[in-house]
Amino acid sequence: MNRRRTPSTIQRPRSSRAGARTVVVASLALLVAAGSPVSSRSGNPTPTGDERGAAWPAWRGPGGMGIAESSLPAEIDPASPLWSVTPPGTSTSTPIVAGGRVFLTSQLGTAPLARPEPGEDGSGDRQLTFLTLAYDLATGKELWRREIPSQGELTPVHSKHNLASPSPASDGERVIAWFGTGQIASYRLDGEVEWQRHLGAEISPFELRWAHGSSPVILGDRVILLCDHAPAAYLLALDKRTGRQLWKAERGTEKRAYSTPLVIPDGRGGDLLVVNANERIDAYDPASGEIVWWVGEPNRVPVPSPVWSGGVLYTSRGYRSGPYMAVRTAGSGDLSDQILWRHDTGAPYVPSLLLHRGLLYLATENGVLSAVDAESGATVYRERLGGGFSASPVAAGERVVLGNEDGELFVIGAGREFELHQKVQFDSRLMASPVVVDGRLLVRTDQKLYAF
Repeated sequence: MNRRRTPSTIQRPRSSRAGARTVVVASLALLVAAGSPVSSRSGNPTPTGDERGAAWPAWRGPGGMGIAESSLPAEIDPASPLWSVTPPGTSTSTPIVAGGRVFLTSQLGTAPLARPEPGEDGSGDRQLTFLTLAYDLATGKELWRREIPSQGELTPVHSKHNLASPSPASDGERVIAWFGTGQIASYRLDGEVEWQRHLGAEISPFELRWAHGSSPVILGDRVILLCDHAPAAYLLALDKRTGRQLWKAERGTEKRAYSTPLVIPDGRGGDLLVVNANERIDAYDPASGEIVWWVGEPNRVPVPSPVWSGGVLYTSRGYRSGPYMAVRTAGSGDLSDQILWRHDTGAPYVPSLLLHRGLLYLATENGVLSAVDAESGATVYRERLGGGFSASPVAAGERVVLGNEDGELFVIGAGREFELHQKVQFDSRLMASPVVVDGRLLVRTDQKLYAF
C-alpha cells in the first residue's frame, strides 16, 4: 500500500527500543572538497559532553543504528547555516562528534580507479596524504589537522569513494582514524598522537575490489576492525589505548566485506559483534574473537550494516536489490531456523537499514524509499524520491532524514504514512550520512560541511 501525505508548500524523532549500547561504528559515500575560510552565524551555544545528544561517536551514532538522541533544528537552509566549511581533500566518510568537536577524515591526492569511465585517466597518484581534521562544533573553526603519508601500493577504488572512506570513531577521550591502506592512528581529542599502526604492512595487504570501506568500532577497552580482503580475512581487536593486539579471528581468504560490525546484546549480559560479509552473516564474542552463530547465504557485495531490536536482527545483504530479512539472535551455530521473514529482493545496495518505531526504512540506489513493518516484513509504503541513495538514513524524534546523490536532503515524518516535511537542495552530492547531535544537523556534501 502506498500512503502519501505531502504539504502543498514544502518548507523547510520517540526513539527505537533498539539495543542501546554506547558503541562506535561507519560506509561508502563520496566527498570532494578544497580549503576555504569558515562562514558562521552567531548565537550557537557551545555544548558540553554532559548534554543529552551531545555526541555522535561514529558513523551511525550512539548505538550504531542511526538513531539520534536529540531533535532536528527548526530550519535547514544551505544559504543560512550556523556555519559551513570547505574541508581540504576528498572523502567518503561521515563526520563524528565528541567533546564539542567535529572530526572527519579526508584524502589529498587521487587513488587509482578500478573502473574508469571511457576516456578517463584512472591511474591516480603514486602517493596520497590522509588527513584527520577537528572542528569546533559551535563555530566551525578548525582546531587541528594531522597528516599521514600513504605507504605501499594503492588499491584501485570505486568512483563513489576513496581510501578515506572509513568514518572515524571516538570514545570521548580519543579519536580513531583508519584508512584504506590499513594505516590507522589514535589521537587524543586535542590532536596529540597516541599510537599508529599499518595493518596492511604488518599483517596482510588491504587488497579488495573497490577498496576497503569498513569503519572502526570502539567497545569497552578495545577497537574492533573488520579486515575482509582477498589475501587474508580477519577480525582484529586492538587495545584502544596502545594499539596492541588483543586477539585476531582468522576468517579465511578471498572474503569480501565493506560493512561495519554492529554490537548487539547476547542475551546473557554480554555482547556480540555482527558482521555482514560475502559468505554469510557471522556473530562473534568481542571478548575472545570466537564465532557464536551464523546465518544467510552468499552475497557478492556486502556493504550495509544490520540493525537490531528486541532480540531480532534486521539486515540487508547489499548488492543490487539484494535480500533482506529478520532473524532471532538467541542461540548458537547455524540460525537458519530462526529466520522470521525474508524477502529475496528490494533491499538497498549501499545504505544500511534504519529501524525506528517499528518500521524499517530502506533507501535504494534507484531513489526509492520503502517503509516496512518490522514484525511482519510487509511493505507499509513505497515512495520514489529520485536521485539514488548511498548515504544511510537517520531518525531524530518524529523525523527521518536522508540525502541522495543529487544533493537533495529529505525530511519525512516517522510514521506509517509518507509525509514529506522538507526537501532541501544542496550544492553537490550527499554521499555521507547525516549527523544529528544536540539539536544540530551536520550535512557533508561533495564540497562542504554544513552545520544547522
